[in-house]
Amino acid sequence: MGSPLHARRISELMLEKKALDVMIIDVRKITTLTDLFVLCTSESQPQSRAITDHIHQEMKKEKMKAWHIEGYQQLDWVLVDFVNIVAHVFSKDAREYYEFERLWADGKITRVKDKR
Repeated sequence: MGSPLHARRISELMLEKKALDVMIIDVRKITTLTDLFVLCTSESQPQSRAITDHIHQEMKKEKMKAWHIEGYQQLDWVLVDFVNIVAHVFSKDAREYYEFERLWADGKITRVKDKR
């Protein structure tokens, strides 16, 4: 379950908690693992927790329950799996180390800016 509109909503929720470098990667044409990744960078562990909790709680209100959350204990790279959409909350160091968007560079990348 999930659509580009849901991915956009997740990106907005990230921005509401002051996430940095938010982007959506459409990988439908290159993998069957999922349809869309939504990425952001957090500046601290408390911020990572706040972003993750906000996504989880608000999407649940919209009838999108996370299938799995991984990395919540360490908060270096938190993954919130909605099956067709996977949200990734990275620490700055993890984002630089894993270069996730480079791994999925064949997907369509859309950078999301805060409209406020």
